[in-house]
Amino acid sequence: MSELATALSQQQHGAFRADVLAGLAQSPKTLPSRWLYDDRGSELFEQITQLAEYYPTRTETSILRAGAAEMARFCGDRPIVLEYGAGAGIKTQILIEALAAPRLYVPVDIAGDFLDQTVTRLRDCFPNLLTRSIVADFTQPFELPAWIPSGRRVAFFPGSTIGNLNPSETATFLQRMRRHVGADGRAIIGVDLKKSLEVLLPAYDDASGVTALFNLNLLRRINRELGGNFAIEGFRHSARWNERESAIEMHLVSTRAQSVLVSGRKFEFDQAESIHTESSRKYDVEGFERVARENGWVVGARWIDDQHLFALFGLQ
Repeated sequence: MSELATALSQQQHGAFRADVLAGLAQSPKTLPSRWLYDDRGSELFEQITQLAEYYPTRTETSILRAGAAEMARFCGDRPIVLEYGAGAGIKTQILIEALAAPRLYVPVDIAGDFLDQTVTRLRDCFPNLLTRSIVADFTQPFELPAWIPSGRRVAFFPGSTIGNLNPSETATFLQRMRRHVGADGRAIIGVDLKKSLEVLLPAYDDASGVTALFNLNLLRRINRELGGNFAIEGFRHSARWNERESAIEMHLVSTRAQSVLVSGRKFEFDQAESIHTESSRKYDVEGFERVARENGWVVGARWIDDQHLFALFGLQ
């Protein structure tokens, strides 16, 4: 491991420890959703995207396939593609195939080993496309490296991940992304739309229990990396709707009164007390366009499926 990689790993570990200790000391208890995505969490999330209940991935993929040519025209010729929270990069492949002579693909993700797998796969798919990754938490301040050339930059942020950010984080991220792409830049962002709870809730609490494993993996990560002693069987996954926040929330609920040690600190749980691990906010079209305008973007295009489940917005 290089000195830079070692420093990044140590920095991430320190941030993880600080967030966990601070979050478990709060009332109600909460943990930032970005820590769900270690390598195992990223693998589990990719499994979630294939589930029958999880409509966002297949809907967004169908929108991308149907609108790829229009999106390519929106992006322009020879673009530099910056993808935030790249994951497995499956949907990215659809966009890159449609683009006119893309110059460079730069995936950004917090899970370094998983990101390496994505880079390898994309290089195999597009051997003539220069691909270089950045290991970073895109929700936190970071600067783009000098090796990214000038030219038309396009930010790609699919998967409705923007819904995981609270309003303040959303504003900060949109402004940071605007600085990254520059005055002539563009962005394509996936946004999950408001819909009935009969569709929403099963997407975050599937019958086969993969989402539960994904959520509980955070406790396993704490045990492994921070010397925790969470009894995994003492917690259960819960998905619920928060009307005020227009969001599905994921929680880890304690099934009994218990004490937990993390990095030498003790935390008490009452029976039925929960840790809030993720919010997934849902927008209407007008609401997201307003947020984009407030943070320096103009909506130049939009692509929405026939059932109005999901939307991709082209920003400039």
